[in-house]
Amino acid sequence: MTSRSRLFSPIDLRGVRLRNRIVISPMCQYSAEAGMAGDWHFANLARFAMGGAGLIFIEAAAVLPEGRITHGDVGLWTDEQIAPLARIATFLEAQGAVPAIQLGHAGRKASMQRPWFGNGPLDDADRRRGDLPWRIVAPSGEPVGPGWLVPAEMTLDEIAALKAAFVAATRRAIAAGFKIVELHGAHGYLMHEFLSPLSNRRSDAYGGDAAGRRRLLLETVEAVRAVWPAERPLFVRLSAIDGIEGGIRIEDTVELAKLLKQRGVDVVDCSSGGLAGSATAANIPRGPGFQVPYAERVRREAGIMTQAVGLILEPEQAEAVLAADQADLVAIAREALYNPNWPLHAALVLEGEAAWPLWPQQSGWWLERRAKGLAVMGRKG
Repeated sequence: MTSRSRLFSPIDLRGVRLRNRIVISPMCQYSAEAGMAGDWHFANLARFAMGGAGLIFIEAAAVLPEGRITHGDVGLWTDEQIAPLARIATFLEAQGAVPAIQLGHAGRKASMQRPWFGNGPLDDADRRRGDLPWRIVAPSGEPVGPGWLVPAEMTLDEIAALKAAFVAATRRAIAAGFKIVELHGAHGYLMHEFLSPLSNRRSDAYGGDAAGRRRLLLETVEAVRAVWPAERPLFVRLSAIDGIEGGIRIEDTVELAKLLKQRGVDVVDCSSGGLAGSATAANIPRGPGFQVPYAERVRREAGIMTQAVGLILEPEQAEAVLAADQADLVAIAREALYNPNWPLHAALVLEGEAAWPLWPQQSGWWLERRAKGLAVMGRKG
């Protein structure tokens, strides 16, 4: 199909082609057992591929056991975790979507309750079969906030081991069949903690000035890019601003994006906040597309492709972001949970009847004929 919209035009990222510009963001399900993805993960992600998305991210996979946010996090710290992820990646690709995975470490936001148990430090309310809290680490010893556990300041040996863990997880991502890897440097997790002057109080080579705070992320990018196949894209998710006085500003992120581009990063995934609270919490107004300006500015000033995220709800809204060159990709998350067929419905809005062949044949064949019949009756369906 020749698309008349930007949203449904293919895009080439190195040697990987996406059938459209719609990305399903990583969304933690907190439902893994010992870091192993299960049937829930398969079913949850499979519906997004059948729903027409171009690129689908597996939720953040911890590169070390102590890098999990909760007991229910997916991991990629051992070879045993490859097979269930490979099953998912194979199915996503068979449906025409590009399978991707986000790699991360929770840092001082590790050993937490799952959100529906309170989203605070792990306690008796969220333990299963003898699960216990574990040691948490960070660039410095400051907790997230009052009532949170105090992390241990990482040693240089631990930093070296962390970089090695990212490399090992990347090799496992290759074995699992993923075509894109994203490093998680946002939302108050470990890489973000090193980047922000509010959470990194170190005085050694991994702290101090901006160059020191960026060192861990840049060294990890270099190490990952060295083993990640040259024909496959590398993404980095950043909190473009902390939204807190004295924290990361958009100007800082633009400069970091330039350095990431020099090291082989293809796309900067522009989110925000999370340093002093859950997920993307920040003292900034929220509304449809509230983070799109960050993607636009990084794209324009750093000369790198960007992914826009944050309450992108309507097809016309997503199309407008791309048409205005504010980003190269648009990502949806909770909206996809609400409507896994959002991409296919968006195609009908933007492409009209020409979009029916995009649907899986098993359902599209019937629904196209149903729609024509309903149109004769003067009804929508």
